[in-house]
Amino acid sequence: MNTCPSLSKSFLAALRRFLGKGLLTDPADCWPYGYDNSRRQALPQAVALVTEAHQVQALVQCCAAEGIPLIPRGRGTGTTGATVPDLGGIVVSFERMNRILDIDPENRIARVEPGVINGDLQRRAAAQGFFWPPDPTSASVCTLGGNLAYNSAGPRAVKYGTPRENTLGLQAVTGEGKIIRTGVSTTKGVVGYDLTRLLIGSEGTLALFTQAILRLSPLPETKRTLRATYGDIQAAAAAVAAIMAQPQTPCALEFMDGAALAMVRRFSDLGLPEDTGALLMIEVDGSHQGIDSAVQAIRRAAAVPGVREIHSASDPAEIAALWKTRKALSPALRQVAPKKINEDVVVPVSRLGTFIQELARLSQEFRIPIVNFGHAGNGNIHVNLLVHPEDPEEMARAARCLDAVFSLVLELEGTLSGEHGVGLEKRDFIERELDSETLRLMRGIKDLFDPHGILNPGKGLPPIS
Repeated sequence: MNTCPSLSKSFLAALRRFLGKGLLTDPADCWPYGYDNSRRQALPQAVALVTEAHQVQALVQCCAAEGIPLIPRGRGTGTTGATVPDLGGIVVSFERMNRILDIDPENRIARVEPGVINGDLQRRAAAQGFFWPPDPTSASVCTLGGNLAYNSAGPRAVKYGTPRENTLGLQAVTGEGKIIRTGVSTTKGVVGYDLTRLLIGSEGTLALFTQAILRLSPLPETKRTLRATYGDIQAAAAAVAAIMAQPQTPCALEFMDGAALAMVRRFSDLGLPEDTGALLMIEVDGSHQGIDSAVQAIRRAAAVPGVREIHSASDPAEIAALWKTRKALSPALRQVAPKKINEDVVVPVSRLGTFIQELARLSQEFRIPIVNFGHAGNGNIHVNLLVHPEDPEEMARAARCLDAVFSLVLELEGTLSGEHGVGLEKRDFIERELDSETLRLMRGIKDLFDPHGILNPGKGLPPIS
């Protein structure tokens, strides 16, 4: 439903004065900016292709004066509808603000614009011996601004942290059209409130990022990869808990349950026994001198009762072969259920086994196939409900199943989103996790940053009932 005021000729003329050909108004040009990787889509009233911070500031000021919503967008890889202009308004695309302004090895920082592709930064940083730890699955196409907006991390978060731990400072434009600078350029700093961490994960509802100072890490000297298989989920969950309880932290600890393995087996030769109940992919990095002892420590921790096999590799060809199972999963899921419901939840690592076991029960109860995989080291599991959207009865069962999944997550003291954000898809469930006083404070923060209510309205926080 479009509730936005219409865009007058004079208003559009004012935008063209500083956007020029970067303002799109033809529906045929605007439609490609009206969807993300969820099932939602809506036609923007216009699209602003910004290239400079002063354009973002002028755009916000114009829209604030007219009450026109602004919806920030990178490359549209999000899964929660956070970049969908469901209330109308202008999509502000940061795809052309894609400059890596500086890579400073001496201070271990990079200065970037929000439209830089994650993979492009990784290549530039690697040439100087560094990397930025957040590595979402979509790193080859997603933008750093989107990573910051959702606090998207990926497998390496288990050891190196999320964007919140790897971002030192930001430049952003508030809903009043004011440019602010948060944080520092140093690895220590405690002056004022930590607005940097507040803005990261806010999905463009508080301010629009125009620049970021990112904390880089040195590339490890070497890596080793282990693939551990287990008879059942409880054994795999016990292994995850044991691995995370000892000093050597893996740089990736990925999980696939029996349903995921069965799904992949339909499309790829896994080289695994059919009764394998769960699989862990474990990556260890470090120095040449210390890698063997680190691998042995993690190997010992993974060898819990119920382990079937722990296979290790160090050369690139064998590592690629070991990761084949994990990489085959997404194509397999796309073939079986192109419109699957993909949820991103987190539970305490110690409760991972209970969570997956209960998901199997819900799958049977609601007759909805559920496939689970994800970042086991921090309990971040991607729960995939395989559905056919053209079947109304099945979709109704899926909705009840999803409701039960979220209830289960909260019963286990987890959280409803680990790295995909809230957007529209999870907005109406947020009151289950956050109490009314906390929500009141959050709405007050939103009002301070965005007094006119134009920055990605209706996303993230539930409406006041």
